Amino acid sequence: MITRRQFAAGAAAAPALFNLTGPAAAAVNLKISHQFPGSSGEEGDFRDRMCKRFAAEIAKRTNGELTGTVYPDSSLMKTTAQFSSIRKGALDMSLYPLAYAGGEVPELNITLMPCLVSSYTQGQAWKDAPIGREINRICEDKGVVIVSWVWQAGGCASRSAQLLGPEDAKGKKVRGGSREMDLMFKEAGAAVVSLPSNEAYAAMQTGAVDAVVTSSTSLISFRMEELAKHLAGGGGKSYWFMFEPLLMSKAIFSALPKAQQDAIMATGADLEAYGYAAAKQDDKSVVEVYTKKGVKVQEMNDASLAQWKELARVSAWKDYAGKNEQSAKLMKLAVELSEKTA
Repeated sequence: MITRRQFAAGAAAAPALFNLTGPAAAAVNLKISHQFPGSSGEEGDFRDRMCKRFAAEIAKRTNGELTGTVYPDSSLMKTTAQFSSIRKGALDMSLYPLAYAGGEVPELNITLMPCLVSSYTQGQAWKDAPIGREINRICEDKGVVIVSWVWQAGGCASRSAQLLGPEDAKGKKVRGGSREMDLMFKEAGAAVVSLPSNEAYAAMQTGAVDAVVTSSTSLISFRMEELAKHLAGGGGKSYWFMFEPLLMSKAIFSALPKAQQDAIMATGADLEAYGYAAAKQDDKSVVEVYTKKGVKVQEMNDASLAQWKELARVSAWKDYAGKNEQSAKLMKLAVELSEKTA
């Protein structure tokens, strides 16, 4: 079996070698990294299970010419290093919250823009809409291929008082999950703390944050119910919807034979239904997990969401659209789609 580095170097030097198919072709093992806890069978974080399903399916579809090894819990490399590593071809694949790449590619901050996507229907519509085509183009220009599209709803776990509406945020230390989420919380009077979701437990445990906003799945996987006293659950209706796609290095992808590229993209598309079903199930499961632990749970309501949206418009939306012509275009496309699918 050849290594990824040997493969990438060899592809450039002797591309004809990689047009082989069938038993004569050298097997390529794709390293798939993510920050989320590992799973066992059908138990555990669905994002890890989704990566494992992807690895199993590409092996099946390519008769073992492509295989995949999944590295959960940032065990291969740190969370924040994964996007740049994919761009450079130093990492093959990652299931990655795309807004984490906003420091490197600011336009991608729109993929966790408060109150812009407010339902799974709206999120799913991005892929084939003009906004989705633009996100695809931006990623490919930066050396990244989007293999599978999944959006997740989120909620807010807090260690003291409930944080449901903007009036509850004043003076609280909040982890929002993106620069744009942070701008909205700042507008509401909160102090913001920037960190990936796999560091949220320690931050809440030490008092570095009072409240953590993240996906329903992460609220379960990172055991925030052990520390929280209150939960504002999304229930599929939230100011927090995050795009967490399965990504692949364009350098690695482009070096593969077309049949293998097709297998990767078809597998990624087929897994989207699984990802969405699992995300929606976790919106229900998080309420059950937290209620069982004695946490006081309240669902986000239309009144509070309307208030958050007004804050988002004058803070995060305005700031993002004002950055440059490209950001203004993306914001316009996203708002148009949001209004169309409301």
